[in-house]
Amino acid sequence: MEKPKVVLGVSGGIAAYKACELLRRLTESGHDVRVVPTEASLHFVGAATWSALSGHPVSTEVWNDVHEVPHVRIGQHADLVVVAPATADLLARAAHGLADDLLTNTLLTARCPVVFAPAMHTEMWEHPATRENVATLRRRGAVVIEPAVGRLTGVDTGKGRLPDPGEIFEVCRRVLARGPVAPDLAGRHVVISAGGTREPLDPVRYLGNRSSGKQGYALARTAVARGARVTLVEANTGLPDPSGADIVRVGTATQLREAVLKAAADADVVVMAAAVADFRPAEYAAGKIKKKDGQEPAPIALVRNPDILAEVAGRRARPEQIVVGFAAETDNVLANGREKLRRKGCDLLVVNEVGERRTFGAEENEAVVLAADGGETTVPFGPKEALADTVWDLVSPRLA
Repeated sequence: MEKPKVVLGVSGGIAAYKACELLRRLTESGHDVRVVPTEASLHFVGAATWSALSGHPVSTEVWNDVHEVPHVRIGQHADLVVVAPATADLLARAAHGLADDLLTNTLLTARCPVVFAPAMHTEMWEHPATRENVATLRRRGAVVIEPAVGRLTGVDTGKGRLPDPGEIFEVCRRVLARGPVAPDLAGRHVVISAGGTREPLDPVRYLGNRSSGKQGYALARTAVARGARVTLVEANTGLPDPSGADIVRVGTATQLREAVLKAAADADVVVMAAAVADFRPAEYAAGKIKKKDGQEPAPIALVRNPDILAEVAGRRARPEQIVVGFAAETDNVLANGREKLRRKGCDLLVVNEVGERRTFGAEENEAVVLAADGGETTVPFGPKEALADTVWDLVSPRLA
């Protein structure tokens, strides 16, 4: 089979060196990669490096090999164009349709999916001009990944860091898998909860559950690849941040409720994939609860936690907001799921059977997605990414 053709655009930011790792992942996974750097990027990584790693000649200008018409051919033949890093200048030139070098010419001629991975200082990312350029590119169908938060050039720290190359690769892989279709979540803000809440008993103990957060993270990654702006509210997962998602870290059910309600205020979709503790200790012991010889421990009184899914569904920010819930059941799975769908008031409910060796912590999942309009969609056993895509396949037409 012919290898998928990927164009890796590299613009002139200090993060250009990280694109070498992205190139390695793409080539080692069977992609034919052509690197198209800007002239400024060669101050950070030289043309010889790109040529050696990709196996293709490297040029920044339209005047080299003119008989091959590279400024047209490269974009026409690509299955994916990814620009990493994408500086504020590159985003501006792409948004305004400029074509003053080989990379911007390639972007204009490409008819395949395009992914931008921005990297710049926080002030540049937050500037109204950059925000408008990003919005323009997203309206046209490009996937613009949200930058990460962390150490920037010098002593600065903030939002604007290039996401981890491994995470950018995962976005590229998912975009390629979907083929030449428009990102159906472009321009949408989705809020996803993931993981399991922990309710503290004392300074060293808590009530918790077995949720790993992997399904919620799969939902976040697939939503990014489909063009969405993603807010991920994560509870105690310990998983690497998915590229392109804004991360809000919480611990308890109360904290998760506050974070979800705040993020949901301007969200198009809210997906409650986290395993939220139904109960919490009525009292928190300020000191470690001691074991006493010859005495049984005192009973621990519990109180109910708020029903976040029902609250989100009942007080939607606007009528067209889509709410998706998850139901983990151990018996009477579908009957319990249908009752929960009715009681919670959400649009879709993903119902799956769980247990000590089922679903929690695994890489695979199987489920039935129940809809408020009576529909049922069975998702066979497979990667959690496949279930995530099915959820978005059901959400997308409801948004329209």
